[in-house]
Amino acid sequence: MNSLGLPPIIQGGMGAAVSSWYLARTVAEEGQLGVVSGTALETVVARRLQDGDQGGHMRQALAAFPYPEVAQAILDKFFLEEGRGGKPYRPTRKNSIKPHKEHDQLVAASNFVEVWLAKQAGSGKVGINFLEKLQTATPAALYGAMLAGVDAILMGAGIPREIPQLMTDFSQGKAAGLSIDSERPAGVEAPVLMFDPQETFGASPTMPRPAFLAIVTAEVLASYLARNEVTRPDGFIVEHFLAGGHSAPPRRLQDTETGYGPLDEANIEKVRAVGLPFWMAGGRATTESVKEAVELGAEGVQVGTLFALSNESGLLPKYREQMLQAAREGNLRVHTDHRASPTGFPFKVVEMPGTIGDVSTYKARPRLCDLGYLRSSHIDEAGKVSYRCAAEPDDAFVKKGGEEEELTGRMCLCNGLVAAVGLGQERPDGYVEAPLLTLGATTGDIEAMLKDYPNGWSARDVVARLKAGVDAANV
Repeated sequence: MNSLGLPPIIQGGMGAAVSSWYLARTVAEEGQLGVVSGTALETVVARRLQDGDQGGHMRQALAAFPYPEVAQAILDKFFLEEGRGGKPYRPTRKNSIKPHKEHDQLVAASNFVEVWLAKQAGSGKVGINFLEKLQTATPAALYGAMLAGVDAILMGAGIPREIPQLMTDFSQGKAAGLSIDSERPAGVEAPVLMFDPQETFGASPTMPRPAFLAIVTAEVLASYLARNEVTRPDGFIVEHFLAGGHSAPPRRLQDTETGYGPLDEANIEKVRAVGLPFWMAGGRATTESVKEAVELGAEGVQVGTLFALSNESGLLPKYREQMLQAAREGNLRVHTDHRASPTGFPFKVVEMPGTIGDVSTYKARPRLCDLGYLRSSHIDEAGKVSYRCAAEPDDAFVKKGGEEEELTGRMCLCNGLVAAVGLGQERPDGYVEAPLLTLGATTGDIEAMLKDYPNGWSARDVVARLKAGVDAANV
């Protein structure tokens, strides 16, 4: 263990509930850092409840939530003992730049639920991964995870400069706010989204402050965050552009398969010189690459893809097997799509029939935005706030001030990622949301794993392989 008390292997926080509590708990039981995805958890938990809460896990965790009246209100609103019977899921309120007590309670409770269930690993360490781009979801979600005793907060897809202070304030029982990146006229200050525990729950207890690991792609960002005690994280995850999901944009778009080039490689020696513990991520899933990372000065590695394809993953088994079979046949294709995400960040898309990564499936999907996690906020001269998403219907986007060229190639990540774990919306007109799958941009680690585990593998198998690299480096 290092000065943070965190282990060398970090399981990536992937998708919406791909890194589920069950996967994170399994990894934590193996003595490594199990990480749950903090993306869209209020939608995930509300939909699990509407599907009858198979196994009773949501209700078990809600029974442990320190505010029982809030937990009961959530059950009263969403739990359906017999399931939905094919009816559409009841919607949850969209996040906004203004606090909403009932919605904040749901967000906090849902993050508590996922972390609490993962923490049943006993002494194992558990983290949660948030996206900086999902700012309007962050304060309440972060608070709920801390209530459950989360050991580490991981955040990337942006510059998380305000998160350390937010964590400190919450640990001291204070209300805290997060500045929201909004398009606004010159001279208008950025709105601040407040979360007040006393206002939301009628209590504001102190609690332990978890470690904060900022996910960065370059030594420049690591140095910038570390130079000021207000923005300084406790450590870094240095993520290569081969990593799955969102990636930072290339410094300059290159004429390469991924669009990235040598300028986008982090200088690990300079990262090490910053003086904070760091882990390496993206294409670090073989024993040899783990050994190399440790020899370069890293504490260890963060790995996503092999865990996403493990038996304990939150992915629906049929999608996991579909990708494994494609890898067996040498046909698994993952491309870096610089247009897919409404955030403007590049996103890794698996090309698979029947998924949004398949052109015909993508074109057949009616454009709509009913979850809204990636929508951006805009403030006019009069102070009126509007929201738009480049994956919403064309007319609505343009009417709200969006540029028409921004619409081309955009995918609804929110609905696609939720569908990948079996929680896709079934609409009144009969349309069922198709999944969107994401993995790391290199498939060599999957093919190598299949040689040893041709029928698939467990999360424990992945840990063993990665741990062997750490042990080899420390001989």
